[in-house]
Amino acid sequence: MTLMQWFIFILIIQVIHGLGTWKLYLKAGRQAWEAFVPIYNGVVLMKIINRSWWWIILLFLPIVNIIMLAIVWVETARSFGKNQKIDTFLAVASLGFYNYYLNYVADVKYVENRDLNPKSSSGEWTSSILFAIVAATIVHTYFMQPFTIPSSSLEKSLLVGDFLFVSKFHYGARIPMTTVAAPMVHDTIPGLKKKSYLFDDDFTKRKTSWINKLQLPYLRIPGFEKIERNDIVVFNQPADTLLDMNDFHPDRNYYKPIDKKTNLVKRCVGIPGDSLEVRDGYVYINGKQNELPDRAHLQFSYNVQPKTNQFNPQYLKSRYDITDIVYPTNAQYTNYRFSAVSDEALAKFKNHPNVKGISPNKEVEGERNPNIFPHDPNYNWNVDFFGPLYIPEKGKTIDINLEVLPLYKRVISEYERNDLQVKGNQILINGEVTDTYTFKQNYYWMMGDNRHNSIDARAWGFVPFDHVVGKPVFIWMSWDGLKNPRWERFFTTVGGSGKATSFFIPFIVLLFGWIGFNKWRKRRKANS
Repeated sequence: MTLMQWFIFILIIQVIHGLGTWKLYLKAGRQAWEAFVPIYNGVVLMKIINRSWWWIILLFLPIVNIIMLAIVWVETARSFGKNQKIDTFLAVASLGFYNYYLNYVADVKYVENRDLNPKSSSGEWTSSILFAIVAATIVHTYFMQPFTIPSSSLEKSLLVGDFLFVSKFHYGARIPMTTVAAPMVHDTIPGLKKKSYLFDDDFTKRKTSWINKLQLPYLRIPGFEKIERNDIVVFNQPADTLLDMNDFHPDRNYYKPIDKKTNLVKRCVGIPGDSLEVRDGYVYINGKQNELPDRAHLQFSYNVQPKTNQFNPQYLKSRYDITDIVYPTNAQYTNYRFSAVSDEALAKFKNHPNVKGISPNKEVEGERNPNIFPHDPNYNWNVDFFGPLYIPEKGKTIDINLEVLPLYKRVISEYERNDLQVKGNQILINGEVTDTYTFKQNYYWMMGDNRHNSIDARAWGFVPFDHVVGKPVFIWMSWDGLKNPRWERFFTTVGGSGKATSFFIPFIVLLFGWIGFNKWRKRRKANS
């Protein structure tokens, strides 16, 4: 829905609320009209149920408001003497319409200054868990989100098994667009393997299904910095319209809301307004080779001919820091494919006694790879030779014709939601013939440092700003497999120059110091 449609919907909700509670307001010593005034009726209701005014804010936060609405329905019933488990069940199961029964049928009296403490230990636990979920959801949605590195696309900077905290406020927290969803999970409920959100994912019904009308338009709280070139960024994969991102042959074309697309982490090598090109695997921005931060290490794929026929993966890892998959390419074991090797590792590994020869596994300039953006036969681009292309900047206008249209077709039609048609040699946008286009938002080019083992922008193209989730800022834990903690990576920063410094020991010292201080303070208070 648009913002205006949401405004009308909220007004309708206010009328429904007023009709179902105005008599209860009267019994609580308030005026009937107060039940119908938007926001003010909420403030009054908080006084009636003896709760803080700031609960109103929580009622307007997507996802959180689903939990808070259920709590308010139950609290309203309890404020009029309905404390039984069946009352709680009916208040929630009826989606608040139990208030109509209390308002028009039941003979209830207002319980002023009622005891807010739960009457049982189970009630206390339920209350604590609900508010813990609310608090965690607010932090998760608007401030900081945990994230696990699943792949080696940024290996050496971020390792498989790193556990990150991703800041939502650096680039500005995005308001959830999916309004009805399970809190603190992404697109799937763990264990059940079911969607965690209410949305009709049938591609043909994405614009007509009534439940899809519950989606909020894109909104973002202003951040305090912009995405800079070479920043590591977490974002929703723009082309993720599948039930399972790794299943490229689903039974039909599934469709996901933006904020429920798969989360990925890559390096932003191109920002709005840049002209980007890939030459021999290296990125060039505005004609100049892009220089990565000193913590970043590019990796490329190599063919290695052994003198014997085996390489020990554990030895390669410990001796040369070669961690990606190594496998033979033929039955004779005369050639091995090393998926990812850094320049530093290559300089050491070429002297390995089992190495007969090493050659880079790079694609040929001018040879088209059909899996590479823009997936058009007129563009002979591949993983190692790509571009040049212009990265769209908000408010900038470009000339548009049939030659460049494949580069920006998805931007115009999918990301910026225009009706795009081609009739003969003419391009029609929203029914009008045009030869120019002005972009509505900024776009970015996200790539992995692991240039031959990373599914990134070379596969799907531009990443719109409305798909940006946040900025990884902190590694709080890191494991190499299940049994091997990487202690040196605990409590380290993602950004910065030079070798990362672990703050794990200072944290442990402060933690135990704080625990000891609290115990001493409590003992001193007890003695006094």
